[in-house]
Amino acid sequence: MFSHDLLNHIKNAKSIVALTGAGISAESGVPTFRGENGLWKNHKPEELANAQAFLRNPKLVWEWYHYRRDIINKVNPNPGHYALVKLEEYSPEFTLITQNVDNLHKLAGSRNIKELHGNIMRNRCVDCNRRYEINEIPDSDIPRCSCGGMIRPDVVLFGDLLPADALNESIYAARNCDLFMSIGTSALVQPAASLPIEAKNYGAYVVEINFEKTVISSLVDVSIPGKSGEILPELIKALGIE
Repeated sequence: MFSHDLLNHIKNAKSIVALTGAGISAESGVPTFRGENGLWKNHKPEELANAQAFLRNPKLVWEWYHYRRDIINKVNPNPGHYALVKLEEYSPEFTLITQNVDNLHKLAGSRNIKELHGNIMRNRCVDCNRRYEINEIPDSDIPRCSCGGMIRPDVVLFGDLLPADALNESIYAARNCDLFMSIGTSALVQPAASLPIEAKNYGAYVVEINFEKTVISSLVDVSIPGKSGEILPELIKALGIE
């Protein structure tokens, strides 16, 4: 399944970056909340995962995020998540960039994670930006911070800017890695979609693992079709780092 060229590039890489998208989470059973079955109480996700919607009706948005958290709490990391933990342990320098908010990479044991879209298991105050874990927020339909500001889920909503630190550190990692892996992502959502090409332009060997071909499939060095939960464990086995 894997060429000697690919295996040698991984073995010789001093720095590896992996970018993950919704595909790896879908294999654990995390729904995308989009499409025909994406409606929740007659609302589209775009109407709820929206910064202005939160300010207009925080109670409704909180209900939706409680619903999402309940679903995510019932799923577990899959073999693809655990394979990335093995790869991090193997690589001299490893950065995991994720567009997912479901916390599954942390649950699996990954350490150096850049969360471009936040984390649904965290919360923050809209005024003072104080962070709250789930068990720290007041029991209220519209929880408020000690400063009086409303607390919201610490995820990137439509209308929000991406967290600057996570984005800048991700760009730096992409530009300075020897090998870049794009995993389970459609390569359509910017700015994450530009990272594999950024890495390629700076001399990295770029690998794509995705169930379907994407807009970058013809631009990368290797494109492997299939499920990351099946391919990544096989890759770890081929590298002899189980």
